[in-house]
Order: sequence, then structure tokens, then C-alpha cells
Amino acid sequence: MNTITQSSYRRGHAAMLMFSILVAGSFPLGVRIANMVDPLSLTALRFVLASVVVGIFVGLGPGVKRSDFAAPWRYLALGGVFSIYFVLMFEALKTASSVSTAAIFTLTPIMSALFGYLLLRQVTTRWMAMALTVGGAGAVWVIFRGDLNALLRFDVGRGEVIFFIACFAHAFYTPLVRRLNRGEHPVVFTLGTLIAGGLILLALSFRDLMAMDWMALPPIFWIGLAYLSISSTAITFFLVQYATLSLPSAKVMAYTYLTPSWVIIWELALGGGVPSPVILLGVGATILALVMLLQQR
Repeated sequence: MNTITQSSYRRGHAAMLMFSILVAGSFPLGVRIANMVDPLSLTALRFVLASVVVGIFVGLGPGVKRSDFAAPWRYLALGGVFSIYFVLMFEALKTASSVSTAAIFTLTPIMSALFGYLLLRQVTTRWMAMALTVGGAGAVWVIFRGDLNALLRFDVGRGEVIFFIACFAHAFYTPLVRRLNRGEHPVVFTLGTLIAGGLILLALSFRDLMAMDWMALPPIFWIGLAYLSISSTAITFFLVQYATLSLPSAKVMAYTYLTPSWVIIWELALGGGVPSPVILLGVGATILALVMLLQQR
């Protein structure tokens, strides 16, 4: 691995560390505003605002070349896939807790490794497979609240099931970025994805958006929307796309294993409670999985 590649590799890891912190905040904030607006309308607003933010960065930075928007179907595909994830996420957060959904999110590396092989022929080593198994076991432990009887009964809530489906879309998106990128700057590629996703969502939610009494919504909604649009959409979109171009899909998504830990910290900061020690055992397993995945084996 030459110096340039090594440097890019390190920056990819730094990008995903920041991603894990920012994306974790979307779970506790999402729980607090998920029932205020329907998921389609909320996600449409999120994409539109994020497009404006990223558009400013593109204008001040690399700019847009005519070739960047060749084959625009690529952006529609990427925007559509990620729209599915966000819409289902907010539907799930109506009933699921932030910690349980964050735990389910840690299953995406397993899914991403599968899609990475199908789309890019990225092979998962035995060590990586072992790490994914450890992380998956930790996630399942948290999802079922450390209750073996609940696991045997498959006693899982509706929100958790919906979010599990959403994570398939997120896992598919990661290798799809690498497959469809033709050398575009990550910020420009992010902008194209956000605009395409925003147009799809606006078309589907236009009537609801027009009928909503926006002035009646409490301040926490606007705070949550601002965070979700800027930090947890615009910035994380860029971070994932940047990291995906220099790291294997499974290692990119490995940082999702930090999400439950960050969510617990976010919940404490927002006045929430601490999960039981039994659940923390599962969180510890997800951290161990991250350490294993980051080792060069």
C-alpha cells in the first residue's frame, strides 16, 4: 500500500468515525419527532434542506461539471434506495426505542458484506466473518433486551421489524455508490443523490406537505429537522460516499457497531435513561466487533 493510498485509507476511517457519531444522534432525535409528521413528508423536507446545504458546499468548492450528471439514472437509483431507508426509519421510530433501532443498524455490515460481494465481488475473510458474527450476536442481544425467552418466542416489536427491512436498503446503498460512481467528486455525487431523492419524495408527499400546519409544530421538531438535514443527512452522505471510495463496503459499515454506544451517550445528553447492564453486554460485543474488523487480517 503506497503513501497516497495509506493516507486515503486513514482518512476513510476518520470519516466513518465522524459518521458513527453524527448518525447516532438521528435515533434519539428521531424518536422525539417521528410522530409529529408522516415519514414521507419528514424525509422529503430532510432531503430538500440537505440538498441546499450540500449545494452551497459544491458551489464554494469543486463546482459542477457537465460530465458529473451524465447517466442521471444513477442518482435516481441511489436517491431512491436511501429514501426507502429514511422513510422506513421514521416509521420504525414511532414505536421502537432509539437503542434497539441502533442495535439493528449494527446488522448492516453483514448485509453490506453480502451486497459488496454481489455488486463488487468483495470477498469477506474468515476474520471479518467472525467479527460480523460477534457484532450480529451483540445486536440480537440488545434487540431482544437480553431475554432468551423473548428470543426463542421471536418477541420483537413492529418498529424493529420495519427498521430491519430499512437496513437492507442502507446496506445495498453502500456498495452501490462505488459501483455507480464514475470519478465524480464525493460532494457532487452526494448532491446528485440528495436532489434525486428529494424529487422522488416531494412527488409522493406533496399533498401532505401542503396540508400540514407547520406553525403549530414545537421547537424540538425544528431542532430535530435541522440536525437530521445538516448533520445526519448532508454531512453523513458525504462521509459515507468519501469512505466508500477508499475502504471495502464491510469496513465502511463496520463503524455502525459504534452506533449503540453513541446513542446511549446522546440519550444521556438529552435527559434519557441508561440501559440495563444486561443490554450493555450486547453493546460491548458490538464494540469488540468493530475492533476486530479494523484489524488488518
